[in-house]
Amino acid sequence: MPWLPEAHLPAPATPETLEALAATQAWMRERPEGLDLGQCPVRDVLDHIGDKWTTLILLTLAPAPLRFGALQRAVPDISKRMLAQTLRSLERDGLLTRHVFPTKPPSVEYRLSALGQSVMTPLSHLLHWAEQHHGSIRSARERYDGEALETRPPVMEEARVA
Repeated sequence: MPWLPEAHLPAPATPETLEALAATQAWMRERPEGLDLGQCPVRDVLDHIGDKWTTLILLTLAPAPLRFGALQRAVPDISKRMLAQTLRSLERDGLLTRHVFPTKPPSVEYRLSALGQSVMTPLSHLLHWAEQHHGSIRSARERYDGEALETRPPVMEEARVA
């Protein structure tokens, strides 16, 4: 059973879309026992890359290594605690490295690892796609929200249990 049948694709499907679909279906077939969502590599990576701060931090570190204070100034609205937590998580995942210099006080610099640099290409494609299609997505949301308000049945109060 295909994971996403061709019938669910918008018509007409481009050759690139069909190729991506075929690759996805082949990937799913390689797992005859089914996909354990708790062990799904795509879900695991996207859950992390797609959080509120990770992408911004990766993009900020892409051009050059930075110290903690410079990172905090470069990433708007992030707290020190959240920045430290996200940096630890990225270091744990191997996407960045932390370098401590023997100065007084010690200075710490963060830089993308080779693995972190390798994620920048697919991430830049996603960012480009998002930028190109953000207007369409916002319009679709507004249309959906407007239609949902018109067609949504009134909310019924739940019976109270005495």
